[in-house]
Amino acid sequence: MAARFKVNRKGIGQLLRSEMIRADLVRRAQQIESEAVALSPVGGAGDPHRGQYKSSWTVESTTRGGRRRDRAVAYVRNGSYYARWVEYGTERVPAHHVLLRAAQAGGGDG
Repeated sequence: MAARFKVNRKGIGQLLRSEMIRADLVRRAQQIESEAVALSPVGGAGDPHRGQYKSSWTVESTTRGGRRRDRAVAYVRNGSYYARWVEYGTERVPAHHVLLRAAQAGGGDG
C-alpha cells in the first residue's frame, strides 16, 4: 500500500515564516558575517578609510521577506559606500569577492 500525502499550503506558509526557520537563517548569516569580517581587507597605513569596510558588516532578518513577502529571510550586508567596489573590483582595484567567499566557507552547518 502506497503512502499518501496531502499538502497543507497554509501550514507550509506558517513554517516558512516561523521563528524556528528565522533563527536558523540568522545563525547561518552570523557564520557568514564572521567569515566576511575575517576575509575583509583593511587597507594600508595611508588609507583614509582603514578598517571601515571590515567594521561595516551587519546581519538583518525578518519573517516578511522573499519576493512575495511570505517567508523568513536573513541578510548579510556591508554598509560602507564602497563595498560594491571591494566585492567586484574596479579598473584600478582587483575584485576581492569577500561576501562570495564568506558564503561559500561559512554558510554550511558548523
